[in-house]
Amino acid sequence: MKYIAIYDYLAERIGRELSAGDKIPSERELCEKFNVSRMTVRQAVDSLVNEGLLVRQQGKGTFVAHQKLDLQLRITSFAQEMRMRGMVPSTRVLMCEERQPPTMIASSLGLSESDTVYLIKRLRFADGIPMAVEEAWLPAGILPDFITPAPPDGIYAELQARGLTPTWGEDNIESVPLDRRLSQLLDVSVGTPSLLITRRTFAEEVPVFFSVAHYRGDRYKLWVPISQPLAVVRPNRTRGNRGK
Repeated sequence: MKYIAIYDYLAERIGRELSAGDKIPSERELCEKFNVSRMTVRQAVDSLVNEGLLVRQQGKGTFVAHQKLDLQLRITSFAQEMRMRGMVPSTRVLMCEERQPPTMIASSLGLSESDTVYLIKRLRFADGIPMAVEEAWLPAGILPDFITPAPPDGIYAELQARGLTPTWGEDNIESVPLDRRLSQLLDVSVGTPSLLITRRTFAEEVPVFFSVAHYRGDRYKLWVPISQPLAVVRPNRTRGNRGK
């Protein structure tokens, strides 16, 4: 089949002549080179896109995909994860304020809606590339002056310094398309898939951290170790509520 010749040609160039982020030849160029129709070219390119070797960017073209990072779910900070991969992490704070929590956040942190929380929104980078947008919610009542004069560089490290070392947590994971605001922050096309990870983190029995993070789906794949099933006991959702 003619599309296989195009597939092989592009696959051989990836990693040799073409590096991550490089644009591949246009459909017109490939049609002329192989004397085939655009439908045949698209069939070959579609196969490489489906395999994660190429990525399309609307209005820009088709590019060699960056290698996806294994996202292993564990209680480590984004910065720690990136450093373990030999990458340089950085952060841009998008918002930082003290406010009353929405109902869902209050319930997750064992608070009443009359309590206050810190909301810290951050854009996370690795080697200068935007990788994730994160909203972090923390109970202000047990963390005085947490964002004064500025939010800490590392939330987990600051919690540990205050005697509230994160010991365990629970994640909910979904695949959702990025809206216009998030796609602009992450420098991808609107509708690009993302991994939405909602995490509640505990210091022993006290909920200390609730986060909502969108990770770029084109840069991450989820790695999950498996074992024989064990009984998992969910904590009482009201634990940590101080009766306010």
